[in-house]
Amino acid sequence: MPRESRSTERLGELFDAHHARLYALAMRMSRDPEEARDLLQDTFLRAARRRSSIPAAERAAEAWLVQVLVNLCRDRWRRLKVRRDAGPAPRWSLEQPDDPEALEDARASVRRALAMLKPKTRAIVIMHEIEGRSRADIAALLGMREVTVRWHLSTGRSRLRGMLTSPVNES
Repeated sequence: MPRESRSTERLGELFDAHHARLYALAMRMSRDPEEARDLLQDTFLRAARRRSSIPAAERAAEAWLVQVLVNLCRDRWRRLKVRRDAGPAPRWSLEQPDDPEALEDARASVRRALAMLKPKTRAIVIMHEIEGRSRADIAALLGMREVTVRWHLSTGRSRLRGMLTSPVNES
């Protein structure tokens, strides 16, 4: 099989193997289905343009794709200045009633607070807290040391806690 044809086939295999998880990550990071689809498409377009950069090992290729997606998110956030334009997240109490409206308000507050984290910290918090990935797994996927992942988790959790908890004014 010609080299170009094999390269195209491998790209298809990578898409089949990883597009669903990458889309889920993009969706959690962007909160917008259309933007998540764009991020996924841009990730694989970059992979198509840089086929020789994709590692041969499956696990390393997945890590490369995740890193490309995270970098694309970071670039978009910089261009859109989301953190500056979003303003402070509304504060809510952990003791809110157990009704659906309060629960949706809490979820929206968490989404807004996540949007205010730095892109890499946000990606790490999402992968660990929402996707349930281990610190070691995240470190391998992002090509960093586990201690760095722990630092991002600690920083992210601390910032989220500060944005999401405060005394509730009872009037």
